[in-house]
Amino acid sequence: MGINRVCITGNLTRDPETRSTQGGTAILSMGVAVNDRCKDPATGEWGDRPNYVDCVMFGSRAEAVSRRLSKGSKVAIEGKLRYSSWERDGQKRSKIEVVVDDIELMSRGDNGQQGGQGGYAPQGGGYAPAPQRQANRCGSPAPQQAPAPQEAPAAVDVYDEEIPF
Repeated sequence: MGINRVCITGNLTRDPETRSTQGGTAILSMGVAVNDRCKDPATGEWGDRPNYVDCVMFGSRAEAVSRRLSKGSKVAIEGKLRYSSWERDGQKRSKIEVVVDDIELMSRGDNGQQGGQGGYAPQGGGYAPAPQRQANRCGSPAPQQAPAPQEAPAAVDVYDEEIPF
C-alpha cells in the first residue's frame, strides 16, 4: 500500500474551465504553476524553474470555486495523483493530474491583496466560510469541518515554583 497525497501552492496558469458530465456533475480543470528553486551551473546564481501541474475538481464545490478563480490566482491545493492514458491519432498519450480534495484561495479575487484567511473563500468585501467538503470520489465520507476558534483565556501569572512537577 502506498500513500497518494499531494500538497502544492502556486498560481493558476489560465482561467479555470468548467464542464459537466452527462449526469450533471461539474468538472473544473485548471493549471497551476509551482516554482522550484535551483542553481544555474553556468552562472552559479539561484533562480526559479516553473513546474506546470494539471488539476481537476468535481462536484458543487467545483462550480463555487470556479466563480472565484482566474488566471494568476494564488491557491493551495491538497489532493491525490491520478494517471490517465489514451491513444490519439495512433499515438499513445498519458498524463498525471491532481484530483483536488481541498483548495484554499490565498489571494483576494477583488484586488489581488494577500488574504491569508485559512479555509475561507473571498465573498464580496469580506470573507465567508468555504463550503463544506463533499464525499470524495472513492466514496469515503468527507472529513468534518473544524469548530470555530474560541477566544483564548486571560493570561495568568504562574511562576515555575508554583508548578507541582
